[in-house]
Amino acid sequence: MIYFAPEGRRRYADLGLSGRAGYFASRSAAFGRASAELVISTFYNFNPDFVRQAVDGAWDAATPQQVLDARHAAASEALRRAGIHELTALDEVLALTRRAADAACEHAQGRPLFAAHAALPWPEEPVLRLWHAQTLLREFRGDGHVACLLSEGIGGLESLVLHAATGDVPVDFLKASRAWPEEEWADAEERLRTRGLLDGNSLSPEGARLRQHIEDRTDRLALPAYAALGDADCERLAELASPFGRAVVDAGLLKIG
Repeated sequence: MIYFAPEGRRRYADLGLSGRAGYFASRSAAFGRASAELVISTFYNFNPDFVRQAVDGAWDAATPQQVLDARHAAASEALRRAGIHELTALDEVLALTRRAADAACEHAQGRPLFAAHAALPWPEEPVLRLWHAQTLLREFRGDGHVACLLSEGIGGLESLVLHAATGDVPVDFLKASRAWPEEEWADAEERLRTRGLLDGNSLSPEGARLRQHIEDRTDRLALPAYAALGDADCERLAELASPFGRAVVDAGLLKIG
């Protein structure tokens, strides 16, 4: 939610980071003064020219620590607006999520975004501790997903085209948010058709099988975090965390724009 909540945009703007510069700087600040090339590599599916334009000058406007502090403050403010701090299951959800995140830290090799965030100190505030744990789990899975895409020869743009072909996410949103020009998007579609992964603008049977394989493999790579909980505690966490997700959605923290 931190990438959509207005609290984040306001605090980054106060540092002189406008537009998408706040997103790229806040997510990469755990690296330190991350170069555009490092962001392009680890974020994977954004137009490189867009990243360079957004990151250029970001660390002249603010230090990584200032950006991290702003990110934490924004997350705390937004989650409190959603009432997360008032939910009765907070302590138990935090304990379970922290166990999963700690287990993930034993498998950081090959997961650069996760490892950078895992090296950050844990916040003191319970709501922020839960948010940090969830951030670690998100980046843990995300780095594994990138590894799967890479191993299957699916580049960042191709991954977006395949995602759009499922119909789950509007293609216009993916094009706009990742800033890929129409010509390059069309070229990627043609490459995927040549590979037999697209039938028109939809997934071919082979494309659907490959995408499901990538998703399943990504899930398996994320298992070390949740295996530490066992089946019973995973089910318990899913049950207890449901109201947290509803509160975030109901508060409008995931609205685009």
